[in-house]
Amino acid sequence: MTETVQAGATSAPAAGRRVTPTGRLILPADADRADWLTARRSGLGSSDIAAILGISRYGNALSVYHDKTGGLPLDGDDSEPALWGRLMEETVAREWARRNRSVVRRVGLVANTDRPWQMCTLDRRVLECPLADTAERCAVEIKCRDKMKAGQFRTGVADDVLVQTLWQADVCGFDHVHAAVLLGGNDYRQFVIRVADHQQLVADLRAAGARAWEQIQTRRPPVLAADADPDVLLDLYEQLHPNRAGAIDITRDVETQEAVADYLDAHADYAAAEKRKKAAKARILAGLGGAEAATVLDRVHVSLDERSKEWTDTKRLAERWPEAYADCVEDRTYRQINIPRSVREEHNA
Repeated sequence: MTETVQAGATSAPAAGRRVTPTGRLILPADADRADWLTARRSGLGSSDIAAILGISRYGNALSVYHDKTGGLPLDGDDSEPALWGRLMEETVAREWARRNRSVVRRVGLVANTDRPWQMCTLDRRVLECPLADTAERCAVEIKCRDKMKAGQFRTGVADDVLVQTLWQADVCGFDHVHAAVLLGGNDYRQFVIRVADHQQLVADLRAAGARAWEQIQTRRPPVLAADADPDVLLDLYEQLHPNRAGAIDITRDVETQEAVADYLDAHADYAAAEKRKKAAKARILAGLGGAEAATVLDRVHVSLDERSKEWTDTKRLAERWPEAYADCVEDRTYRQINIPRSVREEHNA
């Protein structure tokens, strides 16, 4: 096979045209980003299904619900990891094509012909699969991950990548999808995810997606598991309500009142734990005397290790370099939960 690397099609297919065995094009890859963000709300994409299952780093079932129903701002992920992932995508795609002597092209947003709500954005469509004797269309998913995530790709792809690629295969009618993964900027790995090896999971993904889409269509928010990531939820509620004002009556809202009680209990536990930790530290220092380490059976049991961190003396900065201080130091407002003393005393009574 002649080595060919092509990252962009010379003539983009028209919207509505079938571009995979079971997928039709909604928007081409060069569509305006705002249009893409709007169009993806008309269905569930591969990153959405990972979030619905609770294995995404960026959201959960509730955030997907609010996104699709218009409750969240219409914008994309502008974080540094997301930015560099987009910038490196082309490079990794070309390298996959070079190593596999294949041809890849950008496609765009694709929807299943029978289940229009089931969608995906293919990173690259493969026109000449290296696994087939004849030309066969499949896809390659590009991932750029932190080197600390390398363990998730030791024997295969990470769970979220497995779910995303299987979803793409189900949307498009592929029997396999390739994955090209760049870890830490210099550790390249590639995998093949075959539908035949995960048929039950594919069926479960489609069922979970159908339930989630039905909830979205009927405006019934999903109920999250008790162990849902609180950081994701805190970020979600900040986005849903950026401009809070007024007060609501929770006299009959037992769940919120219980949450306040849990918050007070957790705060008390934290304060008690910090005090206990400091007391234990004092006892350790007493036991060490003038030493910096202690051993048990010739093995280090505890030690005092020197650490350093950057520290900014803002007062000195303001005195010596007022322009730099004014340029770099700013006050940022934030909201902190405040529970009146009377409520705290009633709870502790």
